[in-house]
Amino acid sequence: MSEPDTRRIVSSRHLAEGEMWEMSELEYGLIVAHNAFYRWMTKCMAAAGQPDLSALEILVLHNANHRDRAKRVSDICFLLNIEDTHTVTYALRKLVKLALLTAEKRGKEVFYTTSDTGRDLCARYRTLRQQCLLQALPGGGVDGAALRDAAALLRSLSGQFDQASRAAASL
Repeated sequence: MSEPDTRRIVSSRHLAEGEMWEMSELEYGLIVAHNAFYRWMTKCMAAAGQPDLSALEILVLHNANHRDRAKRVSDICFLLNIEDTHTVTYALRKLVKLALLTAEKRGKEVFYTTSDTGRDLCARYRTLRQQCLLQALPGGGVDGAALRDAAALLRSLSGQFDQASRAAASL
């Protein structure tokens, strides 16, 4: 059984003991990456002209804008892997109130689409993302292949975390 190197950066020492202690190192990386990503999104969106959106609201806006197709709350929750539909519903209501999305009732379902204002905001965000984030990546030694590999690993791990959460919920 391998003990962690005390020089490793881990989420919590007590979680980094025994086999697979490296998961604690990964968890810490996820924590700081998550917080940095959320901070980045809100700062970029503020620079794009909409300073009052939370990270979740930004994710919902971008998802609603994705492929220019109308989406239901359940579609957005599924694609973003969000279990708490009420948080997405609240975000959608706020985005409609800000005229960034439109809502259309079809039968019992409500479908959301990006308004012209919302599309323009997403386009400004994209331009700033290119300028502030993407242009710096190649100089930092990050290329497309590395990003694809990291994305594949994160998707795989999300399945592991989902399964583990189901197991924990059954205890």
